[in-house]
Order: sequence, then structure tokens, then C-alpha cells
Amino acid sequence: MHGTINRRSFAILAGGAGLLFAGGASAQGRAAAETAQAEVNLEQLSVEGVGGGPGGYRTTRARSATKTDTALIDTPQAVTVVTREQIRDQGFQGVTEALRYVPGVFLHQGAANRDEVVIRGQTSSADFYVNGIRDDAQYFRDLYNVERVEVLKGPNAMIFGRGGGGGVVNRVLKQADGLPLREMVVQGGQFGTRRMAVDVGDRLSDTAFVRLNGLFEDSGTFRDHVDLRRWGFNPTATLLVGPETTLKLSYEYFHDDRTADRGIPSQFGRPYRYRRNIRTFFGNPDLSYARVDAHIATATLDHRFASGVELRSQVRYADYAKAYQVVYPSIRAGGAVNAAGTTLELSAFNNDTPRTNVFNQNDFTYRFTTGPLAHTLLAGFELGRQEGITYREDGVFATTGTQSLIVNPLSPLSRVPVSFRNIASGANNRYDLGLAAVYAQDQIEIGPHLQLIGGLRYDHFDFASTDRRSGITSTRVDDLLSPRAGAVFKPVDTLAFYGNVSVSYLPSAGDQFGALTPGLAIAEPERFENREFGAKWDVSPTLQLTAALYDLDRFNQRLADPNRPGFFLTSGQTNAKGIEIGANGTLTDWWQVAGGYSFTDARIVSGFGSAAIVPGNQVGLVPFNAITLWNKFSVTPDFSVGVGAIHQTHTFASADNTVRLPGYTRFDLGLFYQVGDGLRAQLNVENLLDRAYIASADGNNNISPGAPRLVRFQLVASF
Repeated sequence: MHGTINRRSFAILAGGAGLLFAGGASAQGRAAAETAQAEVNLEQLSVEGVGGGPGGYRTTRARSATKTDTALIDTPQAVTVVTREQIRDQGFQGVTEALRYVPGVFLHQGAANRDEVVIRGQTSSADFYVNGIRDDAQYFRDLYNVERVEVLKGPNAMIFGRGGGGGVVNRVLKQADGLPLREMVVQGGQFGTRRMAVDVGDRLSDTAFVRLNGLFEDSGTFRDHVDLRRWGFNPTATLLVGPETTLKLSYEYFHDDRTADRGIPSQFGRPYRYRRNIRTFFGNPDLSYARVDAHIATATLDHRFASGVELRSQVRYADYAKAYQVVYPSIRAGGAVNAAGTTLELSAFNNDTPRTNVFNQNDFTYRFTTGPLAHTLLAGFELGRQEGITYREDGVFATTGTQSLIVNPLSPLSRVPVSFRNIASGANNRYDLGLAAVYAQDQIEIGPHLQLIGGLRYDHFDFASTDRRSGITSTRVDDLLSPRAGAVFKPVDTLAFYGNVSVSYLPSAGDQFGALTPGLAIAEPERFENREFGAKWDVSPTLQLTAALYDLDRFNQRLADPNRPGFFLTSGQTNAKGIEIGANGTLTDWWQVAGGYSFTDARIVSGFGSAAIVPGNQVGLVPFNAITLWNKFSVTPDFSVGVGAIHQTHTFASADNTVRLPGYTRFDLGLFYQVGDGLRAQLNVENLLDRAYIASADGNNNISPGAPRLVRFQLVASF
């Protein structure tokens, strides 16, 4: 595919597929309207991934795990949903923040320039989706236009394609639903927090609905010299083209500009004086930034044919202008504070990583029976093209003329000028990835007590990377088959036991596939194999308890070939075993809960060519035990109190297990008061007891302290 389809032609190809379906769908919709003389109304609207149920902290249905509208109790996979109500009550604004209370999910620092999570021992900055479509650029995502966040655990390439070894994070966006809405949210607080968001929606007619979400934030942080500014707007429209046809349109512009802060270094295998350095910036904040400008346009067509076949066709174009620069504690050995506590090495670099994505997904669903069996049959195909540049410049410090600068760790702020240049070891590549996939899945209901699911996906990846200095192009083509199989046994309607087996692959170019060296071009893809058993119990219509037991292997991880520099052996292997227990919903009419417990044992199975990373080591940033629980108590009809607790045992900053991060317990508080009709006041206190702790890391010498006690207030006005 590479070299034969340029950006414009591919966009026409992808859009043409959707328009082809749209044309046929519109014609059939008009014919059906003329025949049945049906009247279009709001109930005919199909909204992407809308979860059924009583609201609050509980969602009962989703389509993301199966691409069909399926009850969560009938889904043979662990799924946690963070609802809009929970997001608002906890006062979090970013995607990774909203995942703090999800069992089995842990936060990665993301090198201070992107969202990154660890799910079931697997770290990824690419396994993020929007309404089921890949959103894999490296940036920080906001929640201003989000209806809910879904976390699907375990590999599921049958649905999502490559990657997703530990699971994926899917944002379901707010959409125009025809309901009149006028809402403004104003937030302020410590460290200069200033934020405002608006949500306005209405119907232009009985068949045309519109909605606009907007955001502006200009805030400081608890870290010295670190601030952020971001804004975005997202207009959406829903058109009821006919009784059986709905077209949804969306465009988002999002800008995020913040100080890149890689945290503090280590000393003696521990975070360096972290209780005294919660606010201290190590490096040069004037030269450290992470910026993104994203333009994202989506069209979604839903149509039901006269035969009963349901079509969903989505076209998504996304352009990300991403730039990142940082002066920080070096990841080399000198980046740790020396034994005498007198020296620390700083390094500097920048990355320019613009990317353009075009995807077209087409799903066909048909429900039918064969004797006593009820089938929900899914078949579909996906086309995609991703292209961009990976360009890195390393910094040379003016006072040393080298790529390192020695500073005193007691005074680690640097103002030394730095010049940046693209050296031989720095990336300077242009890449493009063409992909095509077909998939099929059958959900079979065998009476009221047993359900089976089986599916298979074929992916064709055609990746090319060109070194812009030499003009040399490296290519690799992968043809991958990803199966899934599961069963659900329901002795009663409200209790389900399930089993699930699934496989996923990660091509050799990795999560972000920016460059393809000759060694990577011949390396086999990494393979993830997951075995999972679990139970789901709908204790009441408003409360679900879940439990999952899993065993996840990751094969073909790369280690340097000692006999061929630049090439790899694919004998690395890790394994993650664990238990996850979750609770979401309403215990009583005055008590809501969200959270759970996870035990995760993620370890190195076979060596990585390093004397430090050896079999038996723990995977970095994965605690053995973690407990999260958010409670909301309705004291009166107008006044509520939220109390949250996060506890996790110690972790290691990386898989060499040389730097240990202490465990911690954190308590959060929320106070909510309905002042009157259309006005709610809210106060959130993060880290109520003001405990010093380590939140995350990106290697042994880039360690992020957690925030001290942080007080924010919020007013929500509805008109």
C-alpha cells in the first residue's frame, strides 16, 4: 500500500466508502418513509455507545467490547465504566486522572507530555480510542466533551486491532440528542486553578439537533514553574435522515500547552528527598514544554435495512501537531544524585511528532435465530492510513559544549542556554502506515442460561519509514489473525460466570511506530495471550459487583542481539497474573460507590539482555495490591458528601527493580450542595491529609511526586 496511495486519495477512498453506504442508506430511508409514512421522533435516535441503566455511577450496557449493543453482564470481559456523574463528582479534568479509581489500572508519568497508563502490567501511550476509533497520538486528553470513559481490560484485537495488550481506554463523547441544554461550569482553586466549560444543545427541528461543548483553562500547578493553558471546542450535529437512518457529525479543535516536568531524580535506589522536593523543579522550565494542536472531524452513519441488517459506518480524520522539549534529570546513570549528594546530571532534547490519521470503520449487525439458537452476527471491515514525522534534536549546553550539565541537586534549577541539533543517533524519519482489516463475530444465545461468543479478525499492516537524511526507506508488512472466544453462564438473570480467551499483536515498530530500523524491520510482532475467568452480579438494578481472574502472557519482546549491533532477539517474555474486584452503583438510596481491589503479579519471565532486568523481576509501576473506593453519601436532598480512598503497595520505577517507589494511602473529599434550581456548588479536596507520596514515574530518574493537599471549588449552572 505504501507509495501508491497518497493522503488525499486515501481520504477520498475512506470517505467514499462511507458515502457509498450513506447514499444507499438514504435512498432506502426515503423509500421506507414513503411506504410506512413514518414520523421521525427522538426515540429513533441511535447514539454511539449510550449506556442504559439508572445513571449515577452505574452503566448497564455498552457496545465497545463487542461492537454490538450488549449488556455488560453478558460481556465475557472485565469492563469498568467511569460515568459522567462520577467524573464531575470527583472533579478530575484529564483522562488519566479519571482512571485513578479503576481497579487494575495504574498511571504512568508519560514523560510529562502524554497520557500513558499501565493496565494489567502492560504500559501503553497508544491504546486510547474515541467512540471505538483509534486516537493514538501522544497528548493529554481533556474530559470537557466526554460522556463517559470505558476501560476494557485484557487484549481484544478482534474489536480494536493492533496493540491493546493489557486493555484499552475508550472515550464516549457527548452528542447532540435534541434535548434543550444550557450549562456552564466554572472551576477555581489552589495554585492558580482557573477553568470554564460550557455545554449547549438544542433541536433546530424535529430532525436536526445540535450541541456545542467548549473549554478554556489557564492554571498553575503545585510544582514550581509548571503551568498549563488549554482550550477546545466541539460542535456536533445529529440529522435524522429518515425513519431508519441517522447521521452524526462532529468537529473538535483542541489546544494544550504546558510546562513539561519530568519530576525528581533518585538516590540510593529511592526517590531523592521527595518529601522536601514535592514542588522542586529539576531542569530548565523555560525550555521545557509539551504542545499539541488537534483537529478531529468525524461522521457516523447508522442505518437499518429492510432486511433487518444494521449498518454503522464511521469516518474519522485527525491531524495532530505535537511538539515536545525538555531539560530534565538524565536517564543515564549520572541522572541519579551521587552518593555525596553534590552532583546531578541534566540532559535535554526535543521531539517534533506531527501525525495525520484517517480511519473508516464499517460494521454490519444482523440478529436472527436458527432453531433454539439466537444469533447476533457482526461482520465488518476497516481501512486506515497514518502518516507523520518523527524528528529529534539533542541539546548541547552552552557552558559545557556537551550534552550534559552537572548541577547541585540542592539547587537544581538551570537557566543555562541550550542549543538543539539533530545528531546521527536522533530520529529524522517520515513514515506512513496503511492498514486494512476484516472481521466477523457471532454472539450465540443458547436458551436463557448460556451464551457463546466467537470472532476472528484479519489485519494487514503495510509500514514504511524513510530516513530523511539518507533517503533510505525500510518497510515491513504483517498479516495477523486475532481470535477471541468466550462463554457466559447465567444460572439466574442477575448472575453471570464467564470465561474468555483472546490474542493481540503489536507490530515490531512499537506503540508509536515512528521509525523502522533494519533490525526492527525483520523482528516478529509481539504477541499477547490472555485467559480470563470472572463473575458479574447485578445485586440490584442500580448496583453491580464484578470479579475477574486472569493470566496474561506477552511474547516476542525484543532484546539487543549481542552478535549483531542494531538487531534484536525476540526471546523476551513477561507474564501478568491477577485478580480484580469491582463495585459500581448505588448501595442504598443515599449511598453510591465506585472502585475495587486488584492484585497484580507482573514479572519478567525470560531475560532482556541486561544484567539488571532478569527473570523474576517485577514489571515497573505495578503494585501487588491496590484498593480504590469512592463513596458519595446523600445527607439531605440538597447536600451530599464524597469520600474517596486510594491505597497501593510499593512499586519499582522500572523493570530493573533498582529504584523502589514507596506505597501510599490517599484520601479525597467532596462536598456538594444544590443551591437552588439550576445551580450546584462543589468543593473537592484531593489528598485530604496532605500526605507526601510518589504518584508515578518514567524510569529510575524521572519520578513524579503526588500533589499535596489540593482544594478546588466548582459551580455548575444550568439554564
